[in-house]
Amino acid sequence: MRQNRRLIGDSAHFNLTVGRGFGFPRPAIRRKLPPMNHINPILAVFLSLICLYLIYAACLYTFQHAVMFPGVRSQHGEEPPDLPDGAERFWLRVQDKPVEGWFLPPTDPTVDRSPLVIFAHGNAELIDFFKDRFQVFRDNGLAVALISYPGYGRSKGSPTEASIADTFTRAYDTLVARDDIDSDNIVLIGRSMGGGAACLLADRRPSTALVLVSTYESVTAMSRRYLVPSFLVRSPLDNISVVRNYPNPVLVLHGPDDRVIPYDHGVALSQAAADGTLWTYEDVAHVDCPPDWDAFCTRTLGFLKECGVLP
Repeated sequence: MRQNRRLIGDSAHFNLTVGRGFGFPRPAIRRKLPPMNHINPILAVFLSLICLYLIYAACLYTFQHAVMFPGVRSQHGEEPPDLPDGAERFWLRVQDKPVEGWFLPPTDPTVDRSPLVIFAHGNAELIDFFKDRFQVFRDNGLAVALISYPGYGRSKGSPTEASIADTFTRAYDTLVARDDIDSDNIVLIGRSMGGGAACLLADRRPSTALVLVSTYESVTAMSRRYLVPSFLVRSPLDNISVVRNYPNPVLVLHGPDDRVIPYDHGVALSQAAADGTLWTYEDVAHVDCPPDWDAFCTRTLGFLKECGVLP
């Protein structure tokens, strides 16, 4: 019995030895990985900030037109609109969608061919808001055209730099073809975002003067305030480049208390123009510039006469 046990033990020893000799794999030894909390906390914060910025930039790129043109959602207008006395309502086809405009003739019906003011409003406004604000112009023999943006009020479509440029050039071509308009004397006025529309038109059609109220140098310049790189701006509206090449008088109005579009933008625009003039409205913010529209129109008439734009 003892002999048998010994033989069995020897056999087991032999099998183990042979197994090692033939190189059978040994069981793998598991090593513990370092815990995740050993990552450098500074690096973790840095990577998190990069991810957040990329998400922020992607959202701005995707939704920037909704930010630039909030009136599409908030300003719908009444139908039918409350037109001022003597006004004519007309429609333009822009990207196969209807866009509205109003033509306000001079109050004196005996005026033969009148100079025309084309006005572009701000991004949270409607043409309805300005139906009575240019009465001084009309009383002094000027016609006024109020042009909507695609998607605003009763107009259809989507506002972008391309669609706004198309809208205002079509409006211009329609209006200067009228027999009662002096096609050689067109004045462009833009307020806030509308300054971009006025500059787009000034770059594409002739005009005798350009008036910019609380307007920005460019959307690209404005985007730097929000840490957005220029290549992400889809509608740059480069007003200052247009102003630099504009051959006629440029009048700029701005208030130092403007917190929406900094006063520095108005200063830069006036300085960039070959014939630039800056009117500074003290204690005036963005939405209330100019503070008195009748006074603004009266003063602007004097400016245009001094420049030789009006007789």
